[in-house]
Amino acid sequence: MSDPRSDALDLPVRDALPALRTALEGPGGAVLCAPPGTGKTTLVPLALAGLLDGVLPGADAGARRVVVAEPRRIAARAAARRMAWLLGEKAGERVGYTVRGERVVGPHTRVEVVTTGVLLQRLQRDQELSGVDVVILDECHERHLDADTVAAFLVDVRSALRPELRLVAASATTDAQGWARILGDAPVVEAHGIAHPVEVVWAPPPRAVRPPHGMRVDPALLTHVASVVRRALAERAGDVLCFLPGVGEIARVAGQLAGLGDVEVLQVHGRAPAAVQDAVLAGSAGRRVVLATAVAESSLTVPGVRVVVDAGLAREPRVDHARGLSALTTVRASQAAGRQRAGRAGREAPGAVYRCWAEAEDGRLPRFPAPEIKVADLAAFALQAACWGDPDAAGLALLDPPPGGAMAAAREVLVAVGAVAADTGRATDRGTRMSRVGLHPRLARALLDAAPRVGGRRAAEAVALLSEEPPREYGDDLAGAWRSARRGGDSYAARWRTEARRLASSAPGAGDGGGAAASDEYVAGLVAALAFPERVARSVGGGTYLMAGGTRAEVLQGSALAGARWLAVAVADRPVGAGHARVLLAGQVDEDVARDAAAPLRSAGDEVAWGGGELVARHVERLGAVELAVRPLKKPDPALIRRALLSGLREEGTGLLNWSRGARELRERLAFLHRHLGAPWPDVAEDALLARVDDWLEPELSRARRRADLARIEAGQALGRLLPWATGEAARLDALAPERLEVPSGSRIRIDYADPGQPVLAVKLQEMFGLARTPRIADGAVPVVVHLLSPAGRPAAVTADLASFWSGGYRAVRAELRGRYPKHPWPEDPAAAEPTRYTKAGQARRGAGG
Repeated sequence: MSDPRSDALDLPVRDALPALRTALEGPGGAVLCAPPGTGKTTLVPLALAGLLDGVLPGADAGARRVVVAEPRRIAARAAARRMAWLLGEKAGERVGYTVRGERVVGPHTRVEVVTTGVLLQRLQRDQELSGVDVVILDECHERHLDADTVAAFLVDVRSALRPELRLVAASATTDAQGWARILGDAPVVEAHGIAHPVEVVWAPPPRAVRPPHGMRVDPALLTHVASVVRRALAERAGDVLCFLPGVGEIARVAGQLAGLGDVEVLQVHGRAPAAVQDAVLAGSAGRRVVLATAVAESSLTVPGVRVVVDAGLAREPRVDHARGLSALTTVRASQAAGRQRAGRAGREAPGAVYRCWAEAEDGRLPRFPAPEIKVADLAAFALQAACWGDPDAAGLALLDPPPGGAMAAAREVLVAVGAVAADTGRATDRGTRMSRVGLHPRLARALLDAAPRVGGRRAAEAVALLSEEPPREYGDDLAGAWRSARRGGDSYAARWRTEARRLASSAPGAGDGGGAAASDEYVAGLVAALAFPERVARSVGGGTYLMAGGTRAEVLQGSALAGARWLAVAVADRPVGAGHARVLLAGQVDEDVARDAAAPLRSAGDEVAWGGGELVARHVERLGAVELAVRPLKKPDPALIRRALLSGLREEGTGLLNWSRGARELRERLAFLHRHLGAPWPDVAEDALLARVDDWLEPELSRARRRADLARIEAGQALGRLLPWATGEAARLDALAPERLEVPSGSRIRIDYADPGQPVLAVKLQEMFGLARTPRIADGAVPVVVHLLSPAGRPAAVTADLASFWSGGYRAVRAELRGRYPKHPWPEDPAAAEPTRYTKAGQARRGAGG
């Protein structure tokens, strides 16, 4: 055996190995908290496998087989190669790795590094995890859904099948106590690293930038990040590691860093070629700028880095269950991610981090990234849980339970693709096959159902295009993107070929079969439609399409898809401020394919709707929201008519009924009583009336057949049904809220209840002479507001306190109006004067005649 690299083995985690070994020999589980750079990813697996016996004090004696689960492929490969290098070997000997589409292990492999997705598939095939002694779940703090699921399954395995299986949850920043609880109150083992100081430099943009929206990042921020990288190169020594949210942002910043002279600019992300990833991790004698996504936050040490530039953004999965369009979205990176990123600058020596935001903003950032189980599409998780035997995931040991709404949406998808039984949620045989393909259930459905029609190889190639979205330069036509991938020499095309080969081995009918003659357009459209049946869409003109799920989407200007009658939309987004979604990738289909792929969404029936202010009765055949065939309906079901009339009332209001003056006044009086006396007087506001249609508008509504019938319904008569007849209070309506009030002159004046808070009595001033107190209604609870009118009927004064008005305000009114209306009486003491409806002469005649 080659001698290990002793300098590389001298890392702080060595001191934690005895405690870790004790924990595994005792309870059988442990949480290992170790800062970045302490060796938890490389030394711990080797020690637990017994590969450092006699070399590293505290390492285990005896051989064990250890599986290390990493959240990302790049981290899995890098960790395995690093460990093999420590042993003086190449990957595939005593240390190997398995990621999707690539397996590098040998007969003597004792440590295998796998992605959490690979381990999940392995557990579904072999729940006992035969031959494995220890499982290390690395980077638990990232809270990827696969990692949380694997941990829950492993806890089940230990509890029911293999109590001797050892489990380690390892992370730099995590909820240690939460993970300890999940692992059965396991002990927490800490490794204290030697942290080199990292200076924080706050470098916010000089001007405000737009916050991220969807996948969009303000170009002004990226320009600023590039300028900060240049500043860091000028102010500091060593390599610069710059964190950006995604591949597109990395490419844009790389373009702005052109012309740095001897400085090499490298791009590292999950899609980068293995050679580039290896070059980044190998180090260099020259100076470098490494532009990276979150893959460089943990597990990987990038040699030579002394400076970190952090754009402060991250990508997290989100799903809109209402629209059925899910994707990654750009968010502000958490404080925990910021600490992880900054730590990269101090792994080998003192360093600095340039943060591209203001110090005042830092405290407002989320403390930790959102657990994926809380925000992601849960269809794949729900299928894994169903195949495990726990469809609701109620019995799984999870740090966070899955949201009920997201699980319900996932169940709908799984039932639609035939993966689980609708009644029990249990996985079907088909669902079990789908779970083992290593794809999202939608794509697994597309592969299994398309392969018998067009051949396994061609179906696999088309599905591979959907499992990793093609570059934008491939275009938005799925068939055209397929042809570009076939002849492409870029890294995407290479990954696509590898994935297509993997999927072809899982597809039924590996040959082309009877579908060999089908065009690329047909195959691509069929696969997209099978994967996303609710996104089959028919043109509604002008480049706009209506999806079966109800969302409208537009094709890009100049798109090869323009003019297609039907599309199957694979990828769409909604730009900021846009009214419709935007088609980014789709296949062309015909109506037969659309009908077949979205068969569960097909329906036919009679419909009566309120449209354009009138009832429209039709027999409609639908594919979700898309109308396939329509014919007029001559004798619609009365129940459908009633529902449509109700829709019309809700849309246009009860003003569709016949509101005579008496009906309007009755409604106002009832509103007054409900406000001031409450029950049993009914609420007659619009929303309340619409909510109680059955109580007051029957049977008139059931007899109505069209808008004109609504206009003939006497609203006042119908409204009378809401009066409190049962309690007898209805008989007191006129006493509590009289239509008219008799004033001192003998006139009966109508009360205006338009404002239920202030009923108004508008009466000529002379008719109120002699009345000292303001009239009150509602059993004396509410005074009326008296509008005292001039002889010409114009408002002269407004009062709710007649006594005060007679003694004060009347004098000013008398002085102003007496000269203008000399024929009318204006006594000095109105409270003692005789009320009258007449002029002085008329009053005298009446007196003489009396």
